Amino acid sequence: MASSSASTAAQSPSTAAAPGPRAGGAGADGLRCGTVVLMSAAVGLCVASNYYAQPLLDTIARDLGLSAASAALVVTVAQVGYALGLVLVLPLGDLMERRRLVCGLTLATACSLALTAVAPNAGLLLAGTALTGLLSVTAQVLVPFAADLAAPHRRGRVVGTVMSGLVLGMLLARTASGALAAVGGWRTVYWVAAAAMAVLAATLRRALPQYRGSAGLRYGPLLRSTARLLVDQPVLRARALLGLLAFACFSALWTSLAFLLSGPGYDWSDSEIGLLGLAGAAGAIAAQLAGRLADRGRTTLTTMVSALLLLGSWGLLALGAHQVAALIAGIVLLDLAHQGVHITNQSLIYALRPDARGRITSAYMTCYFVGGAIGSALVGVVHAHAGWNGVCALGAGLALLLCLAAAGTAPGFRSRWCGQTRLRELWTVASAGVLAVAVLALIGLVMRVAR
Repeated sequence: MASSSASTAAQSPSTAAAPGPRAGGAGADGLRCGTVVLMSAAVGLCVASNYYAQPLLDTIARDLGLSAASAALVVTVAQVGYALGLVLVLPLGDLMERRRLVCGLTLATACSLALTAVAPNAGLLLAGTALTGLLSVTAQVLVPFAADLAAPHRRGRVVGTVMSGLVLGMLLARTASGALAAVGGWRTVYWVAAAAMAVLAATLRRALPQYRGSAGLRYGPLLRSTARLLVDQPVLRARALLGLLAFACFSALWTSLAFLLSGPGYDWSDSEIGLLGLAGAAGAIAAQLAGRLADRGRTTLTTMVSALLLLGSWGLLALGAHQVAALIAGIVLLDLAHQGVHITNQSLIYALRPDARGRITSAYMTCYFVGGAIGSALVGVVHAHAGWNGVCALGAGLALLLCLAAAGTAPGFRSRWCGQTRLRELWTVASAGVLAVAVLALIGLVMRVAR
C-alpha cells in the first residue's frame, strides 16, 4: 500500500502531499495531548448537535402542536442534512484553510441551534434542524485534520482518540438532552448547545494551528474528484465496503432495539431504554485500541478479529431476546467490533493521499452513511415479518458478508486468488451484488415513507 501511494505521488506532481501548518502553528510532530483532547471534545459536541432532538420529539410535538408524523420528520431532515454535508461540505477541507473552515462551521452551527431554539412553528424548526445536520459534518472535518497534524507513527492513536469523542458525543447527547429538558424545557437544550458551540469556536480559533489544503481545484472539479477517488483507489473502495457493512450491522441493532425492549418480555420505559445505550461506551475503548494496533501495522488482524466478533455478537443478541445479560454482552461486543473496523479503515485510508484526506473522508463516510440507511431500511421490513429473531438473522448475514469482504483485504488472499481471472470476476460480481441490495433497500425505504 505504501508503494502504491508513493507511485501515485510520483506520477501526479500536482497532487503532492499537503503542506504542513503555516508559520506560527504547531508542526505535525508538535500535536500536543491537550490539543488532541480538545479536538476529541469538539468532535463530540459537533456530532451531538444532530442527536439532541431524538428523546424530545414528543415534547416538541406537544409544544408546537405537531402530529407524531410531523415531529418524526425532525430526525429524517437531520439525516438528510448530514448526508448533504458529507457530499457538499466535507471536501472543502482539501480546498480551504482548515482552522478557518472548522471555526466558521462551528459558529454557524451555534446559529442554527439558536434558530431551532426560537422556532415558533414546524417550518423554522425543520430549517434549523436541516442546517444543523448539514453543519455537523464539522466532526468529520476535524478527524482528517487531526490525522494531518499527527506524526505518522502516532496517527492511528490520534484518530482513535478523536473518534472516541464522536462515540461519546453520540451516546451522551440523548442523556444530556433529556436532563436539560427536564430542568428548563426543550428550548433550553438548544440554547445551551448554541452557547457551547460559540465558546467552542472561540477556543478552537486560539488552539488550532493554521493548515491549508492543497487540492488546487475549484469547487466543481473538487466534488468530481471525490467520486474519482473511489475509482482510482482500490484500498479506499475495499475499506468503504467494509465500513458500509459494519455500520449496516450497527444501525440494524440500534434501530430495532427499542422494539424489543418496549415489547413483551421487557416492557421497559423510554428512560430505561435510553440508559442501555450507555453500553455503547465500549466503542470508545475499542477506538483507542484499534488506533494503537493500526500504528503497529496490525490492520489485517484487527479487521478480521473485529469482523468475526461482529458475527459472534449476533448470537449473543439472539439469546438476548429473553436474557438481559446476553443482550448487554451482545451490545458491548457489537460496538467494540464495529469501532475496530471503522478506526482501522480510517487509519488506512488517511495514508493513501495526504493531499486529499478531506475528499477521501467524504467518499468513505458517504458509503458508511449509506450502510446505516441500508441497515435501518432492511430491519424495518424484517422486524415486521420475523421479529427479533429475523433481525438477528439479518445482522448475522450482514456480518458474514463483512467477514468475507475482510478476508478479501488480507495480503495472502490478494496474492493467491486475485490474480486468477475467474475468481477476480466473481469477487467483482459479489461486490456489485452487495451494492445492488443497497440500492433496492433504499428504494424500499423511499416507497415505505411515501406510503
